[in-house]
Order: sequence, then structure tokens, then C-alpha cells
Amino acid sequence: MNKNTPLILIRGGGDLASGVAIRLYHAGLNLLLTERLQPLAVRRLVSFAEAVYQGKYSVENVTARLAPSLQDALDIILRGDIPVLIDPTCERILSSQPPNNPAPFFPSPLAIIDARMTKRPPDLGIETAQLVIGLGPGFIAGENCHAAIETNRGHFLGRVIWDGAPEADTGVPGAVARIQNDRVLRSPTDGLFQTQAEIGDQVKKGQVIAAVDGQTIIAAVDGILRGLLHDGLQVQRGLKVGDIDPRGDPRFVTLVSEKSLAIGGGVLESLLTLPDVRKRLWN
Repeated sequence: MNKNTPLILIRGGGDLASGVAIRLYHAGLNLLLTERLQPLAVRRLVSFAEAVYQGKYSVENVTARLAPSLQDALDIILRGDIPVLIDPTCERILSSQPPNNPAPFFPSPLAIIDARMTKRPPDLGIETAQLVIGLGPGFIAGENCHAAIETNRGHFLGRVIWDGAPEADTGVPGAVARIQNDRVLRSPTDGLFQTQAEIGDQVKKGQVIAAVDGQTIIAAVDGILRGLLHDGLQVQRGLKVGDIDPRGDPRFVTLVSEKSLAIGGGVLESLLTLPDVRKRLWN
């Protein structure tokens, strides 16, 4: 790769970001994911963020590898895998671009996809890349991104918005088998997260799943534990720490969700919509 090679940067390595990455990877695009030092992905078995903890991780036969450096990231792309770089603010990537670096070796991102789902306005400006795409609440197309993707379940899921904002955050999880709040596990307090179950376990209503600072987290429904944070992480009160799937199908634990794939389709559409971006994608 060289500085003229088109590169798509995805901020975040959680389940939605990973679904987007898989869509774009199968379309033959060069990808780089950025993450934090200790990712908080709940659906870990379908999240490339796991590469930060394990060194490499595969989701549906697509492999991501932790990149210690920018050069390592390029090597991983040449190998045919997806690099994950610890760079939550994109400082390492952006500092390699002119005018910060008069002799840059790392290709400037053609497009940046903010898939962190912070539900707040982004910390990077619209001028950071030729195409900036934001997922969900916090983004306003034409103001802080070029295109926004609807992430709320329903008729508009995955649609590309070129003017305006996606639906506001409702604070209510999407329904799975008609169950909403009860399927999501949240931290009752600030403190050390300690697990008492494993992803993939069949759990029963009333079962202790984890604890934070001695306060237990109890399953409110029967189902399969589809997601759970890593044991030993520091968490804050109200943080989503787990996810129970009441449908009880063990296949869903390791398969990317229909929501993630729909959003990935919207991202791919937005990349293909602008002629100046489209013609550079596979150079």
C-alpha cells in the first residue's frame, strides 16, 4: 500500500461497527478499525474489538488483527485481514497526515465511518475526510457529517440521510421477541465488573449473571446470554453490560445481527453514491 491507496476508517469495533466492516470487507474495500485500550463491546463474539484482547479475532470467517503500529496496520491489510489500531481519538492516524508529517507514509482515509454509537455529536469535524459517515443519534448530515445512517429499528433502519438527522435516542432498547428493557443488563453502580456466567449460557429469570461492587445483576427473562462484558473491567452505573436473547437460538450468539447488516448496507450505499468517492474505492 502507498499514500494513494484508498482506505476506509471505521471508528469503533463493536457489533454494529463489525457488521459494517464485514459488509465493506466483502465488497473488497481496504479497512482500518480504531478502538480504545479496553473496549466495552457487549456482543463480544461478533465484535472485532475482541482483537484488542486476543491479538486476533474472527467473525463469520473474517479476521481482524491488533496492529501495534501504523506500519503493522498496512501489513495486515496486505495480508487480507482487518487491522484494529488502539487510537480512540484518531490522533495516531491524523498526526501521520500533512501538515503534521511532511513525509507521510500512511494513506489518508478516503472515508471515516463513526460507528462508536456514543449518541453524542462527534469529536472530529466534517472536514476530516472526503466523506464522513455517522451512525445514529448525535449526527446531523450537512453539519457534522456528510451522511448519517438510521440505526433505530423499524421502517427506516439502514436508510441514508443526506440532509438532517436520524431519529433521536429513545433510551429504550429495540424489541427482541417483543421484549425490550428486560433483555438488557445494566450496571447498578460504579465499580469492578465480575461475571458469574458466560456468553452462550442458557439463563433463567432470577439467575445472577454478574456483580458490580458487590451488587448483583439478575436476569429478568429466560434466554441465551448473547453478550457480556469482559470480567474485571471498571464500569459506570447504567452502562450496558450484558444482553439476553429471549428467542433462545444459540446460532444468534455468533452471527452478525440483521440490524448490523442493514446499517452496513446503508454505509455501502453512501460510499457508492458520491461519484468522486466511488471512483477511488478500488484504485
